[in-house]
Amino acid sequence: MSNSNSDLNESPNHFLVLDVITRSVGNLEKIAKVTKLSREEVESIINDLLTQRLIVKVEKKAFFRKKVNLGVTEIGLKLLNTKKQELEEKRQQMQQSFDNGNGTQLQSYMDANRMWIPLMLFSGIMDVMFFTSMMSFMGMGMNPIESALTSGDSSVQDTGTNSGEAHQVDDHGASADTAGDGGGGGGDNIDGSGVDSGGYDTGGFDGFDGGGFDSF
Repeated sequence: MSNSNSDLNESPNHFLVLDVITRSVGNLEKIAKVTKLSREEVESIINDLLTQRLIVKVEKKAFFRKKVNLGVTEIGLKLLNTKKQELEEKRQQMQQSFDNGNGTQLQSYMDANRMWIPLMLFSGIMDVMFFTSMMSFMGMGMNPIESALTSGDSSVQDTGTNSGEAHQVDDHGASADTAGDGGGGGGDNIDGSGVDSGGYDTGGFDGFDGGGFDSF
């Protein structure tokens, strides 16, 4: 994937991972579990987001060692919220077509935006009841991640989807709790001290091979 934001803007999985990180889920294994993406894809996405400085690595002292977590930057949070506003407009279009019983138009909207549905469900932009009603109306089946998001999968709920807080760090790793659209603060706060300032290279995220990235 290119490092340009224009390419990222067309990648739902990048925004899904970014949204998960705003909820204080800064661990690769947990991100993969929540998003239902492969570990390899999540690692690649994280490296892309680091390169574009949409997220940063931060260190947190834990007993006799340091934990490496991820935090979203102000730029990353703004980009995510802009995308969520766009998706809210699309959701409203779908809602209007559904309310009017216009199946043809609704099908057209779904075909154009189906890849964004998981992010819309996860972030709370689209209500689960509305989504299931809409799918039933069109006689369409759900894919695995849509099914997980609509069934109250515990790994999704653990991220604090409904708490309305997004965890943000600045470009230097300083920590700040920032309100965000549909964000959540369901995990440990990230201590911004000791950020690895050299962590933007795409050669690999420190500790993905078991070195410094803790599973907890």
